[in-house]
Amino acid sequence: MHTMWKGSISFGLVNIPIKLHAATEDKDIKLRTLHKKCHSPIKYEKVCPVCEEEVKSEEIVKAYEYAKGKFVVLDNEDLENLRKENEEKAVEIIDFVKMEQIDPIYFDRSYYMSPSESGGKAYSLLRKALQDSQKVGLARIVIRSKEQMAVIRVFENTLVMETIHYPDEVRKASDVPNVPAADKITKKELDTAILLIDQLTTEFEPEKYTDKYRTALLELIESKKTGKETVTPTAKEIGTNVTDLMAALQASIDRTKPKKVVAPRKKAAPKVKKEA
Repeated sequence: MHTMWKGSISFGLVNIPIKLHAATEDKDIKLRTLHKKCHSPIKYEKVCPVCEEEVKSEEIVKAYEYAKGKFVVLDNEDLENLRKENEEKAVEIIDFVKMEQIDPIYFDRSYYMSPSESGGKAYSLLRKALQDSQKVGLARIVIRSKEQMAVIRVFENTLVMETIHYPDEVRKASDVPNVPAADKITKKELDTAILLIDQLTTEFEPEKYTDKYRTALLELIESKKTGKETVTPTAKEIGTNVTDLMAALQASIDRTKPKKVVAPRKKAAPKVKKEA
């Protein structure tokens, strides 16, 4: 597994040399943009709209637009010095908290953490301490010149670091439009909805969930590549246009009810005629 970062975890006076490995991967199918006429890939060039000329990489600078059309130019040297000042290769655990206190909206990316050659025992100690205390470490780390908050927890006997958003990066739920202020539902509607939830409740088995769109797209690409004719499957019938909430709930419950298995009738044994 590719190492993308080397450093250490620190909490108190404990220091654990570790490596980071990406825990997830992007499975999206990347499509290229071609010229319809000749099927050549399209080039995207950096062109200045004022000078009307192509701009080379060494002629590009970074800037912050503080007002419409007004910029503060930042030199590469300034940015590099700032990066070096803040790029200490350490994951500093600043607090320990209960996992359930962190809402999933804060989570961003996941990374596996492995110990470096000399960090095995300290790694095991932190893993065991987190498991027994049923807590996670709340840490600070700098990755690619950006300081981030992170959660360190145990996943299948491996330490995992989950980067999380800062509170000011999460938009306020109160700003979401058209959210009803109060529940205008009847007890019967609620009981029926809970019954439907109970019927659909199961154990979480991640391996049974797949990306149906990606699978279909790969099949389409393969059929195009081999020159086979493609067919579009008949759309699955969703159901009638039920506008009444209770009717929709009841229809859903009827659809999700476990089917009863009717046992076949036993044939009656043939009657034996008594001899006179």
